[in-house]
Amino acid sequence: MTDVPPVADVLLRPLVDGDLDALEGLERTLFGAGAWSRASLAEEIDGPGRWYVGAQDRASGDLVGYAGLWFDGYDGQVMTIGTRPDAQGRGVGRMLLDALLDHARELRAGDVLLEVRVDNEPALRLYERAGFERFGRRKGYYQPENVDAWTMRRRVAPPA
Repeated sequence: MTDVPPVADVLLRPLVDGDLDALEGLERTLFGAGAWSRASLAEEIDGPGRWYVGAQDRASGDLVGYAGLWFDGYDGQVMTIGTRPDAQGRGVGRMLLDALLDHARELRAGDVLLEVRVDNEPALRLYERAGFERFGRRKGYYQPENVDAWTMRRRVAPPA
């Protein structure tokens, strides 16, 4: 693993099937037993209404983060945002979130919704700084840990 570059040296690009090895590794690192399987990841990045983007180190080509949005025709749903542990706190997550919000605007989504563990303070800070508000709590949403999730929403304005 190489050092994580400054955000200016990170390229955002659509995820493709060729990213599955790196994506699977990042999922296991970030989510352990709760990580999506390779088959689930492949279905997800190619699924209808899904848009997945990767954050790639321009110099090394390494995938340092990824994010996904699902659009149901009305609202966008943040499916995931993950950044490699050594990239966390360096702006990569915000860069990915901003790309999802921009895409939701292009799709003319009304709101962007998400669910985040109640104990994930860094993610909560990221989303609240980006204008998301908590509007509910899902009991025992994250399994097998039986951890609650905050449901959050942000209104997005379509492009002018």
